[in-house]
Amino acid sequence: MLHFTRWKTISIWLVVVVSMLLAVPNLFSKSTLDMLPSWLPKKQMPLGLDLQGGSHLLMQVERADLVKDRVETIRDDVRRILREAKIEYTGLSASGQEIRVTVANAEKLDEARGKLGELTAPVSSSLFAGGRVSEIALTENTPGQFVLKLTDEGIKYRTASAATQSLEVLGNRINGSGTTEPIIQRQGDDRILVQVPGLANPDEVKALIGTTAKLTFQMVDTSMPVQDAINGRPPAGSEVLYSQDDPPVPYLVESRVIVAGESLVDAQATFNQQTNEPVISFRFDSKGSQRFAQATQQNVGKPFAIVLDKEVISAPVIREPIVGGSGQISGSFTVESANQLALLLRAGALPAKLTVIEERTVGPGLGADSIAAGKIASIIASLLVVGFMFLAYGYLGFIANIALLVHISMIIAGLSILGATLTLPGIAGIVLTIGTAVDSNVLIYERIKEERRAGRSLIQSIDTGFSKAYATIVDANVTSFIAAAVLFYLGSGPVKGFAVTFALGIVTTVFTAFTFTRWLVSAWLRYQKPKDIPRGVLDIIPHDTKIPFMGIRSFTFAATTIATIASLVLFATYSMNYGIEFKGGSILEVQAKADTADVTSIREKLADLNVGEVQVQSFGSPKDVLIRVEAQDLGENADQTVVKKIRDELSTDYDFRRVEAIGATVSGELATAGTIGIIVAFIGILIYIWVRFEWQYAVGAIIATSHDVVMTIGFFVVTGIEFNLSSIAAILTIVGYSLNDTVVVYDRVRENLRRYKKMPLDQLLDLSMNETLSRTTITALTTFLALGAMYVFGGEVIQSFTAAMLFGVLIGTYSSIFVAGPLLILFGLRPTSKNMPASPDNLPAKAG
Repeated sequence: MLHFTRWKTISIWLVVVVSMLLAVPNLFSKSTLDMLPSWLPKKQMPLGLDLQGGSHLLMQVERADLVKDRVETIRDDVRRILREAKIEYTGLSASGQEIRVTVANAEKLDEARGKLGELTAPVSSSLFAGGRVSEIALTENTPGQFVLKLTDEGIKYRTASAATQSLEVLGNRINGSGTTEPIIQRQGDDRILVQVPGLANPDEVKALIGTTAKLTFQMVDTSMPVQDAINGRPPAGSEVLYSQDDPPVPYLVESRVIVAGESLVDAQATFNQQTNEPVISFRFDSKGSQRFAQATQQNVGKPFAIVLDKEVISAPVIREPIVGGSGQISGSFTVESANQLALLLRAGALPAKLTVIEERTVGPGLGADSIAAGKIASIIASLLVVGFMFLAYGYLGFIANIALLVHISMIIAGLSILGATLTLPGIAGIVLTIGTAVDSNVLIYERIKEERRAGRSLIQSIDTGFSKAYATIVDANVTSFIAAAVLFYLGSGPVKGFAVTFALGIVTTVFTAFTFTRWLVSAWLRYQKPKDIPRGVLDIIPHDTKIPFMGIRSFTFAATTIATIASLVLFATYSMNYGIEFKGGSILEVQAKADTADVTSIREKLADLNVGEVQVQSFGSPKDVLIRVEAQDLGENADQTVVKKIRDELSTDYDFRRVEAIGATVSGELATAGTIGIIVAFIGILIYIWVRFEWQYAVGAIIATSHDVVMTIGFFVVTGIEFNLSSIAAILTIVGYSLNDTVVVYDRVRENLRRYKKMPLDQLLDLSMNETLSRTTITALTTFLALGAMYVFGGEVIQSFTAAMLFGVLIGTYSSIFVAGPLLILFGLRPTSKNMPASPDNLPAKAG
């Protein structure tokens, strides 16, 4: 395995050099890259909002509003169809998803049935798939009484269509506002994600998003005074609408729309030449011009209303027919409001109201701090791991460190090529792979040392060490990759960023640790011609340990059982300190503009806002304060309203560094997705280990890992650390790490089962665990060093994540020995016979 042909050598170094070139642009600013020749790689990793600042808004199409508008449209269609066919009707009404109408003339029933049946014609739901959806169902309760009902599939179709249309409209609006590099994506059937980098106050985007901008031109109903309509009942086909004035002026407006905003081809903010007031000039398309001209010709001397989102902007009197297809909208506009309304009208109307159900905002200052903290933590973690490996393995540790540098470069290159967003948890993922990537080198080096002690030559030891370690490396990394894949599929935002970096790190580990390291070792042998394996300064675990792990299994099993039950009892009794991702609500991190923050004053100000339970506490430096507000029960928009109230109250004296507001819908979904993620990861890993090993190994690994999950949950309960979305990522990563550790031990057990066919299982387990003890300890130490640096220097945002990971490393190492091993005895992998006579088959080979 140590021989490399020329083309293999070229291929390996080509991958390394290309990775370095693709990673290097991330070390320079964009202005520096612009000065370089165009043929050089310049693509950089996009930074997440938590690193560069910005706003994240997740919006949902309001299904109820969509159904209401659709029902009203169908009701108007029924009225129009029956009138055009001259069919008399009574009782035309709409309620919920139904429209009811009674045909008065029995002789006209068949004709009415046929005419109304036209509304039930299926609509195409897919341009390419050719799907058809029956949007409306027509039934007759009694002869002559027709019921048209919106079907569930029809509502789903309309909701999906509205989301698609809204996506285009929002793109036009946000891009037209001059915002740089926004991300606007569809999520699911009825949701849209908007991310705007660098935007510290999301109210600017909300102003664009929150306005439906449904513009209509409708006639004013002059058949009765508007006050009589308010006091009594408006005439059929008319409704009372109010102006945008203060106080608002009521108008009785016909429901029939003359021309809708869809017919607008242009809208620009200009000035009225006579009054010099800001107005909006508009222009219709040919169809809209024709309809508007016809309506104004027939209604000279009558007022008509220009209506925006059910509010009357103005209601001028038609002095003469308007046949040019253009006109002006006047009102109480400022220059800014006229420009914004013109932009909304040009972009088009949203087909339905969009409700913000999740908001996350990070100020640019906090983003810069996060980058600085991430860099410092990464540098310190790398130095600790590099120094430790050199001390532990000497020159071989130096080779491992070169491979580690290439490993990190390949991750950064992969992120750059994929355009994957780097988040703060993503940096944590890279730091974690620094620790876990070393594990593969440790596995190889410990194998080489074992083979050398067994009497093999140096070259044979190295060749056999790489060969035997390969299967273990693959098995261990596949289980971690399954956890990362589940995390990516079910995660969102920063958690998905962590999953991407962790998964990339797992893939690159196999190349750098096995292929690249093997080439470096081969070159070292060829050119240096060493006589023996280099020795490091540190010898943490002696190679000939004989610790009787299985001899104390009764005690460790009892202690483990008690600790597990205690964790479950604590969880059921005291629960955890859930973050807003799981219970809804708002969290705001503010920083005083003065030298110190006045927590008491903030409490007093917020107490007057009537927003429910509010917690205010110092956070980080004396200038920083963390505000938590309980979830609101008044609908999805209520949490965003609370955030706006707090902004208005504190913005004079405080900068808002981070804002998160999550409604009940999203929080429930995140909790469900997290639980499903852990279960799916378990099932995937169980299947893989079952296929690769035997059922005893699979069940043992799952039970041991479940123990780690339960103990980690107990850790959250006892410490009171907030359990948020990143905590789910931590648990899934612990699952991957713990299984990695367990698989390494199980792989050695399986190997020894083939070598010592008659050795009692408890002795064989002791042997296997002592043989892998050095690897287990060194891997735990390197991972602990990397995560420890992230915990101390990585900043407050990911402290809960790294704290859970540090605990997970300890408990995962413990369970691999004291839980996973004894379970094999419990499941009867091989009968244990302590009185079995010793024989050559039962004893490990002595070191030569």
